Amino acid sequence: MDYEHPGYERTHQDADTAETVFAPVESMAESNTEYMTKEFVRRAVYSDGSSRYRIPPEPDAWEMVRLRLRVARGNASAVVLMVGNARKIMQVVSCDSMFDYYEGSIQLTDENTNYYFMIHCGNKVYYYNRLGAAEDLNPTYNFRLLPGFKTPDWAKGAVMYQIFTDRFCDGSISNDVMTNEYYYLDSHVRRVHDWSKTPDIKGTVEFYGGDLEGVRSKLDYLQWLGVEVIYFNPLFVSPSNHKYDTQDYDHIDPHFGVIIHDGGELLMEGDKNNAHAERYIRRVTDMENLEASNAYFADFVSEAHARGIKVILDGVFNHCGSFNKWLDRQLIYDNVPGYAKGAYRDKDSPYHSFFKFFSDNWPDNGDYDGWWGHDTLPKLNYEESPQLEEYILGIARKWVSPPFNCDGWRLDVAADLGHSEEYNHAFWRKFRKAVKEANPDALILAENYEASHKWLRGGEWDSIMNYEAFMEPVTWFLTGMEKHSDSFRSEMLNNNEAFFGAMLHHMSMLNHQSLLVAMNELSNHDHSRFLTRTNRRVGRLESLGAGAAGEGINEAVMREAVVIQVTWPGAPCVYYGDEAGVTGWTDPDNRRTYPWGRENRSLLDFYREMLVMHKSYTALKTGSIKFLASEYGAIAFGRFDDCDMFVVAVNNNDNRSIVTIPVWEIGITDQMTLIRMIETSDRGYDFKAEIYRSDNGVISLMMESHSAIVLKNVPEYLL
Repeated sequence: MDYEHPGYERTHQDADTAETVFAPVESMAESNTEYMTKEFVRRAVYSDGSSRYRIPPEPDAWEMVRLRLRVARGNASAVVLMVGNARKIMQVVSCDSMFDYYEGSIQLTDENTNYYFMIHCGNKVYYYNRLGAAEDLNPTYNFRLLPGFKTPDWAKGAVMYQIFTDRFCDGSISNDVMTNEYYYLDSHVRRVHDWSKTPDIKGTVEFYGGDLEGVRSKLDYLQWLGVEVIYFNPLFVSPSNHKYDTQDYDHIDPHFGVIIHDGGELLMEGDKNNAHAERYIRRVTDMENLEASNAYFADFVSEAHARGIKVILDGVFNHCGSFNKWLDRQLIYDNVPGYAKGAYRDKDSPYHSFFKFFSDNWPDNGDYDGWWGHDTLPKLNYEESPQLEEYILGIARKWVSPPFNCDGWRLDVAADLGHSEEYNHAFWRKFRKAVKEANPDALILAENYEASHKWLRGGEWDSIMNYEAFMEPVTWFLTGMEKHSDSFRSEMLNNNEAFFGAMLHHMSMLNHQSLLVAMNELSNHDHSRFLTRTNRRVGRLESLGAGAAGEGINEAVMREAVVIQVTWPGAPCVYYGDEAGVTGWTDPDNRRTYPWGRENRSLLDFYREMLVMHKSYTALKTGSIKFLASEYGAIAFGRFDDCDMFVVAVNNNDNRSIVTIPVWEIGITDQMTLIRMIETSDRGYDFKAEIYRSDNGVISLMMESHSAIVLKNVPEYLL
C-alpha cells in the first residue's frame, strides 16, 4: 500500500524497492497554491455524516446544513460541493499541520438530498463520496441527507444485551411450564429440571423456567457487565419457548410473569387435544394472571430505567401463532368467558378478516395462509383488514407508552409483512408515526437479511440487525464460516479485500444515523454461537451432536471478534452467554442456558473491560471510521473525533506478522503519544499500557498470531 503523507513532499521512488521516500516540507504556513503537493494525496481526503463533517448531523427539513471535507494541506486548488446539478464552491475554514478543511452550506427542503464532492488538484479532478476519492464517480455511493430523520441519541453506540428469557435465569418456579401442560408441534411440552442440559433437536417444546424475575435478579450483573440496553426475545403469551408464534399481543406471558390463579388438569399421556389442557388455559386466559404479569413487567422496566438500562421488545407482526386468540385453532379460548370466537372455529368471528382463508370449510377451517406454509404460523392479512392494522398499531403504541414505557421495538422478519412491497412500506410508515408519537425517543430496529436501504430513507425503520455490514463480514474474515455453520469457505478466511469491500459497500447503503444505532452482533438466537464458529467445523446439532460445538474452539479468535465489535460503528449487542463462553450450533442449540457459576471467567472479564472501554469514549460510539491498512489475514482501522483517536489492528494469521499502519490518516502526528489499551493473542490478553509513537506518520506493529491491539492518543493535558 502506498502511504502518501500530506505533510511530506515526494522526492523520489527507489526502482528496486518500490519504496516511496518522503522529505519534510519546510513550511506549511504559506498559501495552498504555492505549496500544493505535486500529487493528489487520495488517502488524506475524508468526510462522513458525523458532527465534524455535517453540521448538524441530523438536520430538520428546511434547515441550513454546513458540509465539510478534509484534504491534504495545500493539495487542492478548489473543492466543489455537488448537490444534484448545483455546484457550490467550498472555502477553507480551518487548517492543521496536515489537513485543510473545506466547508460549504446548503439549504434543505423537505426532500431527501444526495451530495458528493469534486476536488481539483492541478489540472485533474477527483470525486469523493462514501466510496472514497476516485477519478470516476459512482453515484450509488453518494452521501445522503434525510431531512427530519433522527435516531435516538441514547441508542448511538449503546451496549445491548439480548436475552432469550427461558434460558437466562429461573427466578420463580411457580410460573414454570409443566410437563404435559399442553400439546404443541407433535409433542407434549416438557419441563427441564437440569439447567445444564443442552437442548434437544426438538427444543421448541422444552422449557427450562427462565423468567422476568430471573432477569430482575441479575440486573446487578448486567450493570457490572456494562449493559445499557436489554433486547428481549418475545415476551408475549405464546406456546413455544422462543415465542415467535404470538398468542396474545396484549399481555406478557404469565409463564414469564405472575400466575395468581393456578390449577386444573394437565394433559394425560396420549391426549393431544388442547381443549382439555385446563392448567394451561387457566394460566394464559385468566385476566388476573395476565394483568398481574403486565404490571410486573411495568415494574421491571421501571427498575431497569432507574439503573440506566433501556428495554427493547421483540415485535412479531408478520405472522402470529395457531394458538392466537384471533384464530384459536387449539380451542384455548373457545369456552372461556370474555373472549370472542376465533376465526378457525367460526366464519362469523370478528377476526375473520385477520387471516386469508382459501376455502369455506367451517367450522374448524384449517385452510388458511401460513408464513412459508407453516400452519402454526398464520400470516396476518393486513391488506384486507383495516381493523387488524389499527389493532397492531395500537399494540405498537401501547408498549412504548405508560405504564410500560419500553424504549423501542425489534421487528421480526419485517420485510415480509403484508402481501406486497407497496403495502409493506405503507405499513411501516404508519408504524413509525404511531411509535414516535407515543414515544419520540423509541428505537425501531428491523430484522432483514437483504439490502435494507429502501426502508431506511427516513420514514420507516431507524436501523437494522446488522448482518450485512457487521456479522457476516466479521464471521467470514475471522472464521471462514457461514453464520449458521452450514459451510466453510477457505477463500473467505483472512480475505482482507472481501472484508473491507463488504464493509464499505454495505455501510454505504446505510445512512449515518442508521449506522450508529445498527445492532452489531456476533451471535444470536437464529445462528450458531460465534465461539463455535471459531472451530471452522460445518455441522448442526443433529449431525454432530452438542459436544462437538465446543471442540476445537479458539478463544483468541473470539477475542479478536469482540475487539472489532466494540470498536466498530454501531451498537454492540452481546447475545446472553457469549461473554461466559457458551457454545452451540444453530438453533435450537444456540439457545443453551446461561452457565451461572460455570462461566469462563477469563472471557467474561475480558468482555467487561472491552465494554467499559467502548462506553467510555464518544469516538467509539459516534466517531468517524477510516480503513487504514489491510493485507492477507490482517486489517487496521481508526475511530476518531475531536477529542480521541483510536487505532485498531487485527492479525488473524496463524503466525506473527508486521502490520504497518498510516496513522496520519486519522490525524495522528509524530509528536503525539499513543498508549496501548489492550493486546490479545493466542497467549491471552493484557491491559498493560505501553507507549507508541509514529514515525513519518506510520506505526509498524509486530503482532502475534490471532491477535488484536487497540492504541489511543494521550491528550496533551495528561502528558
